[in-house]
Amino acid sequence: MAVRIRLTRFGRKKKPFYRIIVADSEAKRDGKFLDIVGTYDPLQDPAAIKIDNQKLEVWLGKGALPTTTVKSLIKKASVAE
Repeated sequence: MAVRIRLTRFGRKKKPFYRIIVADSEAKRDGKFLDIVGTYDPLQDPAAIKIDNQKLEVWLGKGALPTTTVKSLIKKASVAE
């Protein structure tokens, strides 16, 4: 089972809000997941990114791979801190 750190979409039409989750790579986008690592709200100015660094470190240590989008969000969040 390959584990990925990726986004899942919430919110209404034209009002997106995302959770950063840890899920099996074969699970559906909005399907079952293992853990919630953070949130991403692109509609705020600047975009709000909240990541629980402890959970993120644990999952990266277990071998979970972030998607390219999540990688860029992690970089932006660590620059903002």
